[in-house]
Amino acid sequence: MHDLDSIFAESGPLSERISGYRLRVSQLDMAGRVLEAIESGKHLIAEAGTGTGKTIAYLIPAILSGKRTLISTGTRNLQDQLFTKDLPLIRTVLSVPFQTALLKGRSNYICRYRLAVTLESDTGFSRDEVRDLQRIQRWSEKTRSGDIAEVASVSESSSLWPQVTSTVDNCLGQDCPDYQECYLVKSRRKAQESEVLVVNHHLLCADWALRDDGFGELLPSAEVVIVDEAHQLYDTASRFLGLSVSARQMNDLSRDVLIEYLRDASDMPSLRSDCHELEKSVKNARLAFGESVRRGSWQELAKHPGIEPALREVLSRLVNLKHALEPAAERTKGLDSCWRRCAEVEARLTMLLEENGSEWIRWFETHKRTFTLSRTPFSIAEEFQRLVLERDATWVFTSATLSVSGRFDHFKAIMGLKDTTDVAWDSPFDFAEQALFYHPRNLPEPDSVMYAERLVETVVPILNASKGRAFFLFTSHRVLRLVAELLDPLIEYPMLVQGSQPRMTLLEQFRTLGNAVLLGTTSFWEGVDVRGEALSCVIIDKLPFAPPGDPVMKARLDNLRHRGENPFAAFQLPMAVLALKQGVGRLIRDQDDRGVFVLCDPRLLKRSYGRVFLNSLPPMRRTRSIADVESFFCQNSCQDPG
Repeated sequence: MHDLDSIFAESGPLSERISGYRLRVSQLDMAGRVLEAIESGKHLIAEAGTGTGKTIAYLIPAILSGKRTLISTGTRNLQDQLFTKDLPLIRTVLSVPFQTALLKGRSNYICRYRLAVTLESDTGFSRDEVRDLQRIQRWSEKTRSGDIAEVASVSESSSLWPQVTSTVDNCLGQDCPDYQECYLVKSRRKAQESEVLVVNHHLLCADWALRDDGFGELLPSAEVVIVDEAHQLYDTASRFLGLSVSARQMNDLSRDVLIEYLRDASDMPSLRSDCHELEKSVKNARLAFGESVRRGSWQELAKHPGIEPALREVLSRLVNLKHALEPAAERTKGLDSCWRRCAEVEARLTMLLEENGSEWIRWFETHKRTFTLSRTPFSIAEEFQRLVLERDATWVFTSATLSVSGRFDHFKAIMGLKDTTDVAWDSPFDFAEQALFYHPRNLPEPDSVMYAERLVETVVPILNASKGRAFFLFTSHRVLRLVAELLDPLIEYPMLVQGSQPRMTLLEQFRTLGNAVLLGTTSFWEGVDVRGEALSCVIIDKLPFAPPGDPVMKARLDNLRHRGENPFAAFQLPMAVLALKQGVGRLIRDQDDRGVFVLCDPRLLKRSYGRVFLNSLPPMRRTRSIADVESFFCQNSCQDPG
């Protein structure tokens, strides 16, 4: 049964388990390459176009190898699919017994201790919070996994979840009275015993860095590490290897101290007053940033002389609270945890305020009521290279979007990868027959004041031809909002706009309606799978270059420039190409799908770099005529008036 040809054959065990199974040469070839990598120990970068079936292509050789395998995915949804659907399928196909485990981040598991504290709390709850708390309590009495995804009746955005789950800051660890029954601890124990473990990129990075939020024993024991949706790993690692302090973090600390104060330290009124002073200083700091919601570089703080003093005041209040908590810490594990958390937040804020090193990018982000201060590494290449070299494991990186113009230089450079086998397989779908690439004429440059208005004029005939059934994707929320306002009265199809409802609700409505137009930004560019006629058109407003004013992007580009490199060619262009490939990937998701891809940016043909984008896209027929778009859609709809 270890013969891959037999397993993937038209009459093989896969065909017996998968309805409509067809042998795909690229899938079989990828499985062979993964098996070769595992047997030789040489790392593999594998780009597999949409429809290749890469999940099965890497699972079968990994399991046949008999080696302990760690699989990291980009999202929790992909984790769940791997664990609940793909791995059980492979178990039946191969008739090979193996232990599997699914491990999520700590915030995905109910914390028994914090739930009990919340239930005992005198903190006032709103009517909705009381309802959610009751539902969570009833569920907690019968759950076996403690995975909060089981509680469909409570929204993911409920304000109760942060109060009944733990963070690395507030977890009591082995000092917790519920440690032996902790769902997270049980999941980690099962993970250590498994032969195939499914995690996400955040946990992979946590284990890599051996942070307190990690567990430090997964990577050392893995013989094979498969990174699916590998194009997302760079951003995840950059965030995780950085450092941040947020207003919410400090307000949560204050709330937890007050809960512990009411329970076990009511004779220490300074705790209450210090908490109130901290909350007041955090609020004043947010006001000092001004009303706008934005991301900015640390250098911008100098333009607003009131911000740094306000942050210094926050630091002073943290120091006061830490000193007040120190004598109380001996009383209970909860107070001891608050004291340690306060000391850690104080240390982080001090580091951010005093940091002058050249290895980090310092920046801030403001939200409506909160703010976050962060530092991010300029590069993760050396650190990641060290991780790969230090672990005696075979690494497989796979995604539908890793190459630029057929080369993997960019991905390897940002991840610090060397001496890898690099292979790419085109999608088995017939893009030349199934898809049409429309590039409209006479559109102004994206920075034109008339751009949004002309964009709407251009897409209305397209949407009429497609009868709705479209994703309209944007690179900025500002343009999305402006276009949504202009477009709404001009089309007769249901319009769904990102931000009006939760993402999954919008997607479900889009599938159900069958003729809707969904306007979205980054979160709809990837990880969205809508098959069939409901999605027959993908329109992208402009080439997805990251905003040059973004503080992290700007700092990285300046750093590359100082090192004598061309920041546009080395970073901006390849990042934009990979993002565009993800957006195009929403269109054809099945062998029977048909659709039109529309790119409304005139720079595609006016700038020399446009050729790099074109060389990186699937081989679609191209047109600049709306008549061709209408004819494409008419091939089906004209035969079926309904």
